[in-house]
Amino acid sequence: MSQETRAALVPQPAAPAPTVESEAELPADRFLDRERSWLAFNERVLDLAEDPDTPLLERANFLSIFASNLDEFFMVRVAGLKRRIATGVATRSLTGQAPRDVLESIWAGTRELMSRHAACYQKTVAPRLAEAGIHLVRWQDLTEQEQTRLFSMFRKKIFPVLTPLAVDPAHPFPYISGLSLNLAVVVRNPSSGNEHFARVKVPPLLDRFLEASPQRFVPVEDVIAAHLEELFRGMEVLAHHVFRVTRNEDLEVEEDDAENLLQALEKELLRRRFGPPVRLEVEDSVDPRVLDRLVRELKISREEVFTLPSPLDLTGLGSIAALDRPELKYPKFVAGTHRDLAEVESASAPDIFAALRQRDVLLHHPYDSFSTSVQAFLEQAAGDPDVLAIKQTLYRTSGDSPIVDALIDAAESGKQVLVLVEIKARFDEHANIKWARKLEEAGCHVVYGLVGLKTHCKLSLVVRQEGDELRRYSHVGTGNYHPKTARLYEDLGLLTADAEVGADLSDLFNRLSGYSRRDNYRRLLVAPRSLRDGLISRIRREVDNHRAGRPAWVRIKVNSIVDEAVIDALYRASQAGVPVDVWVRGICSLRPGVPGLSENIRVRSVLGRFLEHSRVYAFAGGGENEVWLGSADLMHRNLDRRIETLVRVSDPGHRSALTRLLSTGTSDSSESWHLDQHGDWTRHAFDDEGQPLRNVQETLIEGRRKRRGGAG
Repeated sequence: MSQETRAALVPQPAAPAPTVESEAELPADRFLDRERSWLAFNERVLDLAEDPDTPLLERANFLSIFASNLDEFFMVRVAGLKRRIATGVATRSLTGQAPRDVLESIWAGTRELMSRHAACYQKTVAPRLAEAGIHLVRWQDLTEQEQTRLFSMFRKKIFPVLTPLAVDPAHPFPYISGLSLNLAVVVRNPSSGNEHFARVKVPPLLDRFLEASPQRFVPVEDVIAAHLEELFRGMEVLAHHVFRVTRNEDLEVEEDDAENLLQALEKELLRRRFGPPVRLEVEDSVDPRVLDRLVRELKISREEVFTLPSPLDLTGLGSIAALDRPELKYPKFVAGTHRDLAEVESASAPDIFAALRQRDVLLHHPYDSFSTSVQAFLEQAAGDPDVLAIKQTLYRTSGDSPIVDALIDAAESGKQVLVLVEIKARFDEHANIKWARKLEEAGCHVVYGLVGLKTHCKLSLVVRQEGDELRRYSHVGTGNYHPKTARLYEDLGLLTADAEVGADLSDLFNRLSGYSRRDNYRRLLVAPRSLRDGLISRIRREVDNHRAGRPAWVRIKVNSIVDEAVIDALYRASQAGVPVDVWVRGICSLRPGVPGLSENIRVRSVLGRFLEHSRVYAFAGGGENEVWLGSADLMHRNLDRRIETLVRVSDPGHRSALTRLLSTGTSDSSESWHLDQHGDWTRHAFDDEGQPLRNVQETLIEGRRKRRGGAG
C-alpha cells in the first residue's frame, strides 16, 4: 500500500481549536508541569499508605502500587525524556523548563518520594504488621527450624533455576533485564587469592516473599544469599549486594514499515528487554567498589543511582496485602446485579435484551456487578440463536477472560464476530497477541485498527434478528472488558438498544475494520476527528449561556487533563464567570484559582479502595443538562493518536445521576485532595470541627447496600 493511500485512509489528528481573535492573550505561565503533576499523584498514593486510618494491609497494598507506578514512570516517561534529549528533539516543557532541568527535578523528586516510601515500610507498616502477627523478617531473624525448611525449599525449587554468571576477561558483564532483582557477588579463589565478581539473577517467577512458617515471610533474595556457597562451590563468598535496574520499556513499532503488525510487535517485545537503563536501585549497604563497577558496566549516571534500605522492590507487597486477614482490610463489598437487570422472583438469568428494549441501563462499576451486566450481555449474545453478529473492541482483558470465551463460542456457533484487538496496549502486548491468535483460530475476524492510531474506545455491538427487523444492542464504557479489574476500577457504562447509538457503532466499526471515512455521528464524539472540537464547542456554549443569564457550568471527571486547547477553553469559561469543576485522578496541567484566569475553577482528586477510572463530561446546557461518558482523557495521545469515543447520555434520570456523582466528588463536604494554583495538593479529610468528611466511595457502597434486595 502506498504512503498516499495510507494517508487517505487514516484520519488526521484534529488541530486545536483556533483562538478567537477578540479574546485576550492568556498568560504564558498558565500550565502546571506534567511530570511534577504525575509525581504529585503518586505522592497521594503514598499519603494513603502513610495514613494510620487506612487499614493495615491496604497500606501495604498502596506501598506496592506506589512502587509499581514509579517503575512505569521511569520505564516510559523518564526513558522517553532521556531518549528525546539524546536525539536532540527535546523541547522546553509547558512551564518553560529546559529538558535537562526537567530530568534533574524528576531525579530529585523521585529520590525524596522513594526515601519516604522506604521509611513508611521500614518504620511503620512492617512493625505494625508484626504487631498484627504478620512478620516480614530477614534471614538472620529466622529460627533454626525455619532456616532448615527454607534450605529444603532452596534445594528443591530455587537452586535448579539459578544461573550464576561470572564476570572476567572470558565472561563479559551479563545483560541485566529490566526490573529483575539481582545479587552482585564477590568471591575469592582460596588457592590463588584472586577476587572475582559474579551476578546471580533472582528468577522472576519465584514468590517475592517466601513463607518460612505461618504468617512469617522472608525476601526470596535473602534465601538465595544465605546459600551462595551452593552456587560457588570451592570459592569463598566475601560479599553480596542486591541491585535492580529499570530500563526503557516503551515500544516503538514503525507501522508503515511493518507488513504484519503482529509479527513486528512480537519482535519489538523481544528487543524491549534490551532498552537502555534509566534507574539503578541498590541497597544502602552496597560496597563502593561494587557500586562503581555496576555504574561503569551499566553505563548509567550517578544521578540515576538510588540508594535505599533493603529490601528493594516493594511491588511484592501486593502478595502480602492479598493475605486472608479481612480484619486488616477494607470491609468486604460484593457488587450486586443492577436493579434494571435483576430478576427478583426468578432464579434464571435475566433477559438482558428484553430489559434494554424497556430502557437504557447506566452501569457504575464496581458498585454494579460487571459479570451480571456486561459479561452477561455478551454471553447471552453468544448463546442466542437470533443474534447474527457481535462486534467488540478489546484493549485489555484478563488471562482467563470469559469475554474472550464468549466471543469464541459465538464464532464457533456460526455468528459473525469481529474483534478489534489493540495489541499495542502498553505492558499488555504479550497477552493481547495471545488473545488475537486464539480468536483468529476460532474463526473470529480479528483486526488491529487504523495505522498510527491506538484503538482505546470500549465498545460492544450486538446485531439481533427480531421478527422482520434487525435490532442493534450496544455497550459504550469507560473501562476495559476485564472482569478482574472491574472489581477494583471505578467505571461507567451504558447498555442501550437505542437505534442511533447502534447506527453510530456500526459506522465506527466499519471505519475501524474497513475503508469507511464517516466522521459525523448522531450520539458519539470520536477522536481524533471530532472529540476535542466537540468538547471545546460545548464549553464555549456555556459561556454564551452564562452571558444570556441561563444556567451555565462545566463539570469534568477524567484520569488526566493535559490538553492545552481544552484547558484554555476552560480558562476562558472561568474568565467569563462560568463555574468549572474538574475531578481528576492523576495528572493535571490546569492551574486553578489564579485571579483573572481561573478563580472559577476548582480541581479535586479522589483516591481510595477503588481506582477512579471513569470519564464524564457534563454541561448545564442552559437548563437542559448535557452529559457524555466514554473512554477519552484530556491528553494529546487520547485526542490525537487514539480512537476514543464519548456517548451522549439521553435518559434524564441518568443525566441527573451523573451530575450528582460529579457534584459529590467535587464537593467541599467530600474527602478529597484540593489543587492550588502553585501545583500543590492538600488533603481535606476532616471538617473544621475535626469530623471526617464524606468518603465518596464508601457513600456509594452504602447506597448500593441500602438499595439491595434484587437491586445493585
